[in-house]
Amino acid sequence: MASKAAYKRLSKEYVAMQKEPPPFVWAAPDEKNILTWNYIIRGPPDSPFAGGEYHGVLLFPSEYPFKPPGIKMITPSGRFQPDKKICFSMSDFHPGSWNPAWSVATILTGLLSFMLSDEMTTGSVTSTDAEKRAYAARSHSWNLQQKRFKEAFPEYCTPAVRDLPNMAQKERGVSPAPATTSSPSPAPPAQTPSQAPPAQPAAAATSEKAVSRSPNGMNSPGDHAAQGWAAGLRQVIWEKWRWGVILALALVVSRMSSE
Repeated sequence: MASKAAYKRLSKEYVAMQKEPPPFVWAAPDEKNILTWNYIIRGPPDSPFAGGEYHGVLLFPSEYPFKPPGIKMITPSGRFQPDKKICFSMSDFHPGSWNPAWSVATILTGLLSFMLSDEMTTGSVTSTDAEKRAYAARSHSWNLQQKRFKEAFPEYCTPAVRDLPNMAQKERGVSPAPATTSSPSPAPPAQTPSQAPPAQPAAAATSEKAVSRSPNGMNSPGDHAAQGWAAGLRQVIWEKWRWGVILALALVVSRMSSE
């Protein structure tokens, strides 16, 4: 049974795995026991494991993160003995070298790196690159026949091998494939009267819709400016002319009265 510290830590790491999965790796805890995690490692394209799909388990102690997990790879790979514990620096074979700051992502990234090396250890096997490629080619069909794989990763039980969330597209300079499904975007929150933008004045709205014509028949904002300026000038001249006529008439009447 997981301790409170282990449960809290592993729950946090599952959230982190979903947000930022490491390249070629995916993992999730067992629904009934958070101390048991199933993982998938995909073979990098520039390795003898290219195209391979490798299922395994991480067996965490109740004292995690203060003690390291046991690590197994179940899918035959030509690198590790199927369903046997693997000895490397992040496994329970080496509790003295364990660092509590390491996480599920760190462990599986280290396991992938170790898998790509030629170092022999407890749980490893010797095979040629050709044999590793042969194991990789039939790894997915092998996984589909395994009850543990089907229960742990039903979404990966497809006729063709499926990419993990992170296939190192960025690192390899490859554009990620478009998502086949997408969730609808959340609707924007309704605006309250205090949040709503002020209504535009009628004059401003009208001016935005007003249209003038350029010589080629298209609308031009420059023509609006010219027409407005000419109209203003005519208004000024008319006002001055009207007052001039009134003053002249007043002067004539004043002279006739004085005579």
